[in-house]
Amino acid sequence: MSRTVSTTLGEGDRVALLVPGSLDYLDAVLGLLAAGVVPIPLDPRLTAYERERILTPLSPALVVTSAAELDRVRAAYPDTRGLPRARPVHCTSGTTGTPKGVWSGLLSAEDARALVAEERSLWSFVDTDVNLVLSPLHHSAPLRFAMGTALAGGRVVVPGPFDPALVTAAIEAERPTSMFCVPTHLQRLFAHWDEVGVPDLSSFRLVAHAGAPCPDAVKRRLVELFPAGSTWEFYGSTEGQFTACRSEEWLERPGTVGRARPGRTLSVDPDGTIWCTVPRFARFSYFGDPDKTAATWRGDAFTVGDLGRLDEDGYLHLDGRREDLVISGGVNVYPLEVEQVLQGHPGVDDVAVYGVPDEQWGQRVCAAYVGTASAAELDAFVRERLAPPKRPKTWHRLEELPRTLTGKVLRSDLPR
Repeated sequence: MSRTVSTTLGEGDRVALLVPGSLDYLDAVLGLLAAGVVPIPLDPRLTAYERERILTPLSPALVVTSAAELDRVRAAYPDTRGLPRARPVHCTSGTTGTPKGVWSGLLSAEDARALVAEERSLWSFVDTDVNLVLSPLHHSAPLRFAMGTALAGGRVVVPGPFDPALVTAAIEAERPTSMFCVPTHLQRLFAHWDEVGVPDLSSFRLVAHAGAPCPDAVKRRLVELFPAGSTWEFYGSTEGQFTACRSEEWLERPGTVGRARPGRTLSVDPDGTIWCTVPRFARFSYFGDPDKTAATWRGDAFTVGDLGRLDEDGYLHLDGRREDLVISGGVNVYPLEVEQVLQGHPGVDDVAVYGVPDEQWGQRVCAAYVGTASAAELDAFVRERLAPPKRPKTWHRLEELPRTLTGKVLRSDLPR
């Protein structure tokens, strides 16, 4: 599947990164992209089963699994300030249960410059910025903000796996100007600050959150604690970005995720499906899957199947994510992918995976199943095959799953 770092890596080749996020990791991503070699950032906690399933269709030329290998990549591709000639390939399984690589292809110099300029214009990246990284860098949003900062000549701080005390210490010591977070991060930080006191947040000019619906009380406290005008929400997906919204706009229209980002337009079908037209440099395909790609695009507009409505001023309100999507701690968990793994257990005859509200994580992944397996057996089974965010935290053994007359599982009935 892979070969060593050398000049045999060509433009458009893909390099899978299965190591923890760090400043070296960021440098490797930037160096590869400047050379037209495309990184595939992945969770290093993926099991061997998951790695094989994701990487086989993407055919990476190199798979990096150690710090030593990452160092060799950095040495071979040292240009960390060059123009990125592609977008990293982030993977999303959508509702199919099969992970797909979101592929931009190699960008022309004109499109590459436009991509960097768009991000810099929206988020005002400058060389005095200090970006504090809270989420793992294999996720698309934190990597985008870190890359935008670095390309503008700013500094990036990576404290390590999220811990409220470490983040608080980094805020006090590093005086960051920006950070991306998910609502779970904010909830845990606020709880910690209730115990130890709120640090000086005056250095922040940008705090952006996304990844999951933000509880009203959390949103209002965010606005209260951070400098006026500094807090934003945006709505997007692995495939592309739809909106951006200052918190002050949200206060006037509670629940909105904002209007279309500059250079984009939004439309909503009669059934609520959201479509977004994007510039040429923001187009994508699903690597190796022309049918899925064709179903996603309508002219210059794409959809990820989310539902919503536009008000008279063009502000988007989400009516629901894809009906089977679970967002736990800001991580998208697709039930079908988990179900396909569980169906491989000999003690499972039928299974449905779903989410329930959780104060800490937003949603908790649960599984209802028919069969002879015990919860302990299923716990052990998924630990070998699924990364931690995808593993069900609660198991319910049933005599049968609730279904419609046509055989579709009634997921909305499962929490009851």
